[in-house]
Amino acid sequence: MTKQKDLKRVVRSRMQKTGESYTAARQQLLHKKEPVVDFAALAGMSDESVQAKTGRTWAQWVRVLDSVKAADKPHREIAEYVSSLGTPDWWSQTVTVGYERIRGLRERGQRRGGGYEASKSRTYAVSLARLFDAFADDDFRARWLPESSVRSKTAGKRMRLQWHDGTPVQVEFLSKGPAKSSVAIAHLKLPSKAAADAIKKEWASWFDRLAELL
Repeated sequence: MTKQKDLKRVVRSRMQKTGESYTAARQQLLHKKEPVVDFAALAGMSDESVQAKTGRTWAQWVRVLDSVKAADKPHREIAEYVSSLGTPDWWSQTVTVGYERIRGLRERGQRRGGGYEASKSRTYAVSLARLFDAFADDDFRARWLPESSVRSKTAGKRMRLQWHDGTPVQVEFLSKGPAKSSVAIAHLKLPSKAAADAIKKEWASWFDRLAELL
């Protein structure tokens, strides 16, 4: 079933590129025996999700980014280009990371520079201001998030924390309504995948503790 879905995705991608009918595009692909690549599995996110938020499937993003030789560019330049195409800031990084995984530039949880990172997000039934203050206020943060300090912050948008071992944590905030907001963290410069997996579980526990306090 999965292979059939992958084939249909590639067929539709060829249709958009060549203008062929579904039958003609499928015959050409089968005749050429072109390998079917599951871009969604490599990126770590479904086509439906990325298309709903960015207007493009993974196959379409790969074509767009390959056309500008994005695989040869640093992460920041790719993200800036994705953003310039009208992609919401919240999703520019997601598309960039997904593309880098598809093109083998990084593994799941790995940075382009070779280090590892742990990512975690959570939505809370509180205003953006309240959620931001839960991180920004030193006394309140000490009640749920141990051994961290704020290095920089932009009110209501982002923050950079430093962990007790010197590793940085990037924090992004997003309003989803008057009484609903989300936070996403990326804990960077971790030494191994095992360390990233372990700290990700800890962040899940810390987010649970924050939910109790909020």
